[in-house]
Amino acid sequence: MAMIALANSEAIVAETIRPSFDTPKATNGGPMNSIASQVPSVRIRSSGRTSPDSDGKFILYWMSAHRRLTHNFALQRAVDWSLHLGQPLVILEPLRCGYRWACDRFHQFILDGMAEHARDTAKVSATYYPYVELERGQQDGLIDHLSASASVIVTDDFPVFFHPAMIRSIARRHERFWEIVDSNGIIPMRQFDRTFTVAHSFRRTHQKWFRQQWPVFPDASPLERLPKGKTLELPVEVRKRWPPLQFGRDGTPKIDLSKLMIDHGIRGGFTSGGATIAKQRLKGFVERKLPHYANDRNEPQQEGSSGLSAHLHFGHISPHEVFLALIEGTGWSPEVLGKAEGKMEGFWNLSPNADPLLDQLITWREIGFNLAARERNYDRYESLPEWAQQTLAEHSNDRRPAIYSLEEFTHAKTHDPLWNAAQRQLVREGRIHNYLRMLWGKKILHWTRTPQEALEVMIQLNNQFALDGRDPNSYSGIFWVLGRYDRAWGPERPVFGKIRYMTSESTASKWRVGEYIKKYSEAAT
Repeated sequence: MAMIALANSEAIVAETIRPSFDTPKATNGGPMNSIASQVPSVRIRSSGRTSPDSDGKFILYWMSAHRRLTHNFALQRAVDWSLHLGQPLVILEPLRCGYRWACDRFHQFILDGMAEHARDTAKVSATYYPYVELERGQQDGLIDHLSASASVIVTDDFPVFFHPAMIRSIARRHERFWEIVDSNGIIPMRQFDRTFTVAHSFRRTHQKWFRQQWPVFPDASPLERLPKGKTLELPVEVRKRWPPLQFGRDGTPKIDLSKLMIDHGIRGGFTSGGATIAKQRLKGFVERKLPHYANDRNEPQQEGSSGLSAHLHFGHISPHEVFLALIEGTGWSPEVLGKAEGKMEGFWNLSPNADPLLDQLITWREIGFNLAARERNYDRYESLPEWAQQTLAEHSNDRRPAIYSLEEFTHAKTHDPLWNAAQRQLVREGRIHNYLRMLWGKKILHWTRTPQEALEVMIQLNNQFALDGRDPNSYSGIFWVLGRYDRAWGPERPVFGKIRYMTSESTASKWRVGEYIKKYSEAAT
């Protein structure tokens, strides 16, 4: 890790970028807004006043997407302001129940992280305020109330789901000094002034960037920079109207999920939330699975993947932490980077197993953030490439081998045992094996009346059940099924046209699937 610090040894003084939250374009702010900071300016957007409010009493960090206390540029920026203005830091982590697809599975995952945040912030000079809404609408006014007393409000930049509209709405109601900070990926979302349509061009571009300028990494523990002292206690009227979440002696949240206005039919998942579990999974993967990753990752009967997608989605772990774990102890340095040719192999020069994982982490994960940050129709059928829309339209009236309803898809009532197994894994565990997830989507296209209906079914099932749903990366996977980031394939086929074709039969001929089907059979529990 010292190697990365050396690569970033020159401190960066980031001038605040002042665009509307509606556009990625930016111009520099005035000198009043410049503070000594390691957070790159390309990661920061702002709104409201042009400088901090003189009547403010604290710095507010509204934790909404990057739900972690380490390796977090947004939290780091809030700490920078706290030190710069000499004001206490308040970390607000709210959880409302009114968002679409809210359920026990997602709530519990977030609550696991909240318990750790309450424990860890008790050791530093920052006020942590966790709030869980019991009924829809109870949270209304909380952020407005706290914002009115803050000198600076810092929050998370997350380009999909309800986050952009929610932040714009609240920021427009308050002419305070707002900053929205991107801590999503190793590459800043707005680093490149174009929307990439294929992975090869994105890979070639970011490879050139990595060779020219090694990225700034976030502080591992930004809260440790705060001076020791008393923390700010929020006013009684705030704590009474919006009582903070309480925790038992064992640290578990004192809340009954069954009392909340969320979907109680979707419970549990394949893993618990929180940074501790995420770090344990990462450590276990590097030690036991990474040496076999290239061979095992597409094998349905192997647990060959990292299992970190849910933790990355909810922000419980940073992609920077994953990268650092891969290079730790290897002696790797940026000087060994290969040629920027857009190839999946031979650029990172780590190992035949680590290189494809980094391509998943950086190319395939972050190309989705690139599109979602720049295109508001990221989740619309019309965002597909023209060639894909054209070929799907030409085959829209083709006879389908079977037609299933959303209910039949949900309950895995198709004629295909392998597809049914994948769907049951999604419902039971909140995930699908990575290779089978592609097959899962292709067969939904095959078994729905129109490609538009197929898209609706995929989004509904993925966002309803998947722990890593409602994410730019998962939208990339769904839209890849319909041609995004892909090319035209031959021969042209019924229903699919020139869209890449997959079948359960071909999958079973490549990989062992018998035990997988048995594990996720209807009878298995």
